[in-house]
Amino acid sequence: MQPKINTFFKRQATGPDQNSEAAEAKRPKSCGDGKVLNKKRNYGQFHLELGQPDFLLHMCAVCGMMYARGNDEDEKVHRAYHKGYSEGVPFKGWRKETVVMRSEGGDRIILASGENSCIRNSKVQEVIKVVEKELGFGEGQLLHKLCKVYLFVSGGRIAGCLVAEQIKAAHKVIPSSASENRSNLPDSKTESAQANHTLEFGKISFKREVLRRHNHPDKSKEECQGPGAIVCEEEAVPALCGFRAIWVVPSHRRKGIASQLVDAARKSFCEGGMLGIAQCAFTPPTSEGKELASRYCKTSAFLVYRDGDV
Repeated sequence: MQPKINTFFKRQATGPDQNSEAAEAKRPKSCGDGKVLNKKRNYGQFHLELGQPDFLLHMCAVCGMMYARGNDEDEKVHRAYHKGYSEGVPFKGWRKETVVMRSEGGDRIILASGENSCIRNSKVQEVIKVVEKELGFGEGQLLHKLCKVYLFVSGGRIAGCLVAEQIKAAHKVIPSSASENRSNLPDSKTESAQANHTLEFGKISFKREVLRRHNHPDKSKEECQGPGAIVCEEEAVPALCGFRAIWVVPSHRRKGIASQLVDAARKSFCEGGMLGIAQCAFTPPTSEGKELASRYCKTSAFLVYRDGDV
């Protein structure tokens, strides 16, 4: 005889409730394996990283700025920076400007001083950031309190900048043989041998020309170091003004703006008259800066200074 099992608890039958039915309808349905069926889908853009260098950020080949393509805010910032880099930083002018030089076309060179101090003024800092990035300075390493900043303004934009500082000494560059005696070297480093070897096969003849390479003994070490190498004399000479950085926007280069900036600095850096070229020096320049210094000083033996000469 099997024991009888009595039921002690019974589920109370409830009537239809509108609130519970609505909550049940809103509740996401799930299948047997626990996956939600009617969950709201989120659509997102996915990318495949296959080792491409600009996976997250793209670097502009012209201005060098890195930004995220497709991001509206990044695209806007890049357009503004790119235009400032290529055409110059927008500039509406200051109430009180120290104009050092003015050209017939309306261009002017102003000195950032007084209330337009290079340390405080945001417009000067904007230009300096562009100069630092292009010339390879670290952020905040170009300016200090004793610097004088000259700005070339053209067409409502700052198209050039020169940063000058007071120095005590400089060193003369030793001209390389490539710049001084370039005309004495032959155009070709190879010459043909006088004896040519001829091979004849019936009516067909092959002529082999032997080329001998010559190493010129007058080729100096400076020439082997490349066109941008700077070798200076150890003995220092007195100097007063140092050109810490010179920059011109790409669209205004080869127009004499850098030379005008140097003229303005020589004219107004010291009270009492214009400085001579022999009293001014450059920081170790790039290949383009070396060409500018040689052309302006009319010699490849211009003066260069280092941080220890300040």
